[in-house]
Amino acid sequence: MYMKTKIFILFAFFHLTIFAQESKMSNVEIENFKKDIITDSKKIQTLTADFTQYKVMSFLDKPIVSKGKLYLQNPKAMRWNYTQPIDYNVIFNNGKIYINDEGKKSSVDLQGNKKFEKLNQLIVGSVSGNLFDTNDFIITFAKTDKSRIAKLQPKLKDVKKYIKEIQLTFYSGQSTVTEVKLIEPSDDYTKILFTNKSLNKTINASVFNP
Repeated sequence: MYMKTKIFILFAFFHLTIFAQESKMSNVEIENFKKDIITDSKKIQTLTADFTQYKVMSFLDKPIVSKGKLYLQNPKAMRWNYTQPIDYNVIFNNGKIYINDEGKKSSVDLQGNKKFEKLNQLIVGSVSGNLFDTNDFIITFAKTDKSRIAKLQPKLKDVKKYIKEIQLTFYSGQSTVTEVKLIEPSDDYTKILFTNKSLNKTINASVFNP
């Protein structure tokens, strides 16, 4: 009985991503998709959103779930404000990562952490319109009835050590990313879902201070 229950829970959790019927975009659809992102992104200066993050690892029975709020100042400043299960802030600004782990502060140069650097670039790019202006990834496109998906596979060896593929999902009618899936070489992955998105609302500059 326990095994049947566990299988049912896993089926329910992955239903949207595994069983959604994906198909390839046509060349016309790809060009229209890019045009939509670029056109709408030019109007965006700030983005705030709630997020739920699922960390899925093969040796764990269930995902590690974290929640918080994202603040983005187009085109370079970003803050991940984790509130559950612990207070944890990560700020991307001025080419560095600033971390506040329950009062313990540290900083890391972005050039020294390719995984965070690329994730930062891609999410900012999804808003700024520079998402597809890169030679660092092989990009393919797919669609479902309710979404459009860009799948990016890194070309650089240093990045391949940490990232197998990044999937960015845009819900129909939206030009900002709603789901980010970061797949590691081991096939463990992190999935982030964005909700309650708000565009072009003033964000206090202090939000991005370390």
